[in-house]
Amino acid sequence: MTNTQNPSAEDSLIARYFKPLATDPGAFGLVDDAAVLSSFGDDIVVTTDAVIEGVHYLATDPPDTIARKALRVNLSDLAAKGATPAGFVLTLALRSREDAWLQPFADALGEDAKEFACPLLGGDTVSTPGPQMISITAFGRVPQGRMVGRTGARPGDRILVTGTIGDAALGLDVLTGGAAAAALATDPAAREALVSRYRVPQPRNPLAWAVRDHATAAMDVSDGLAGDLTKLCAASGVSAMVDVASVPLSAAAASLIARNVVCVETLLAGGDDYEVLCTVPPAQADALIAAGRAAGLAVTAIGTIVAGKQGPRFLDGQGQELVLRRLSYSHF
Repeated sequence: MTNTQNPSAEDSLIARYFKPLATDPGAFGLVDDAAVLSSFGDDIVVTTDAVIEGVHYLATDPPDTIARKALRVNLSDLAAKGATPAGFVLTLALRSREDAWLQPFADALGEDAKEFACPLLGGDTVSTPGPQMISITAFGRVPQGRMVGRTGARPGDRILVTGTIGDAALGLDVLTGGAAAAALATDPAAREALVSRYRVPQPRNPLAWAVRDHATAAMDVSDGLAGDLTKLCAASGVSAMVDVASVPLSAAAASLIARNVVCVETLLAGGDDYEVLCTVPPAQADALIAAGRAAGLAVTAIGTIVAGKQGPRFLDGQGQELVLRRLSYSHF
C-alpha cells in the first residue's frame, strides 16, 4: 500500500480506510511500498490465507464479519504454532469502492487488529471483475526454535482439541437453507450462535503459550477435524485412534445429531472450525487442559497417537470404526 503527492483512486482509498489502521512505526504510515518488522531476537512465523466470495464467505455476509474472518483465520494459524501476533499485510481485490461496504470492513479490521495486537503493516489493493478476494499474510513471534509444527507427534501422545467441533459447518447450512435451518426454525438463538461460528471465527491466541510449552505437534482445524488430523499424522509419520463420543460438541450440534438431522461425519469433516488441534505427552495433557480452563476455554482429549502409517481411525461409543466418506472440505 502506497500514497503519493498526486494520489490515485487507489491511494485515496488506502488513505481513507486503511492508513488509520497502520499504527505500528514499521508501517511508515503506508507511505512506503515496504514495512519493517522487528524480531527482538525471536523467530518470525509467517502464515497466509485468502478468503474469496462464494467460497469462504457468502456474498450476503456483512462486510464487518468478512473483515474479521479474513484476519482471524490467520491468527488461528499463529495460535496453533504457539506464536504471538506481530502484524499483517492485506491484499484486497474489489469490484467497486463503495463506502457502505468499505467503511464497516475497515472499522472491523481495525478493531480486531487492536484487540489481537496485530497491526496492519501494508499491502495492496486491486480491482477485479470477478468475486471479491481478501488475502492476509500474518506474522507472529516465537522464541527461537520454539514454533510448534506438525511433525512432532509421537505414539502415546494424547490428542487434544479446543472449543467445539462442527458449529461452523452447521452455521453455513443454516445460511444456505439446509437441514439445520429447518430443524432450528423455532430456535433463533441456536441459529445465530451457529451462524456466528461460521462468520466470525474465535482464534485461540490466549492459549498459544500453552501450546508452545506442552504440545509436540499442532495445527488449526480449518478444513475439518478428520482431514486435518490426517494431515498432522502424515506429517509426523504416525496414526491415531479417536473416540468420536469424546469430540466436543455445542448443545445445538449435539441436539441436531440426536434428532438425526445431521450425521457425525458432517461435523468431523466440516470446515471453518478454527480450533487448535494438538498432540501432547500424557504427563502434560492435564496442564494444557488446565491452561485452557484458566483462559475460559475448554480443551478436550479425544484420542491417542499410535504407531502406524495408515490414516486415523474414528471409533464410536461401542468401539466400532466409523467409515467416513469424506474427511474434510476440499478447495478444488
